[in-house]
Amino acid sequence: MRALDIMTTSVVTATPDMTIHDAARLFVDNGISAMPVVDADGKVIGIVSQRDLLHRVENGTGHGKRQWWLELLLSSPREQAARYVKEHGHVVGDVMCDQVISISEDLPLDKIADLMERRHLKRVPVLRDGKLVGIVSRSNLIRALASVTPAVNSASHDDASLRDAIVLEMHGKPWGLPKQGVLVRDGVAHLWGVIESEEEKRAIRIAAEGVPGIKRVEYHLDVPSVIPTL
Repeated sequence: MRALDIMTTSVVTATPDMTIHDAARLFVDNGISAMPVVDADGKVIGIVSQRDLLHRVENGTGHGKRQWWLELLLSSPREQAARYVKEHGHVVGDVMCDQVISISEDLPLDKIADLMERRHLKRVPVLRDGKLVGIVSRSNLIRALASVTPAVNSASHDDASLRDAIVLEMHGKPWGLPKQGVLVRDGVAHLWGVIESEEEKRAIRIAAEGVPGIKRVEYHLDVPSVIPTL
């Protein structure tokens, strides 16, 4: 699947000359938390989010009451100026983020997920020839996951092939168990080995449970003892 398959095409947008009040009203009326900012030619020039409107002088949420010496201690003049703009700016162009990360329609979902995780993004605009055609959010990715029907494997497997499948799934993983640490009897996987964390135990369990034909997983895993230094 690609961005084209899951993106939201009816995108609520703002303009740089839109007032802060009108932007806030769009957030409320449409139940959204952010929107692209487009110019007269439809080009995306920024993103404005609820976070950009979090501290405002109009409703008393600004930092104006902070003591001057604390302000001086905690931030540079540049940071203070940027905060003042966020709190007092009149239009979206004043408070929006103008560093926009966008994607194309053909970008696969795994690449989108990697980008959103790496850059801590909640949403990303989709562009075609520089123009906005949609937006992909985390919820779009979750809906795509929900639409996938898990494959059902009804074939019968002997214990030896099940054991090989578990070992293959863990092969090359730093937390994986060697073949001698895996035994399958009557469809039940028995796992032996030494692990260093609960995360490793969880990964081993998921690797075994994910093999079609495995009925249950039983652990025989040890955590090495730590001898305190004197």
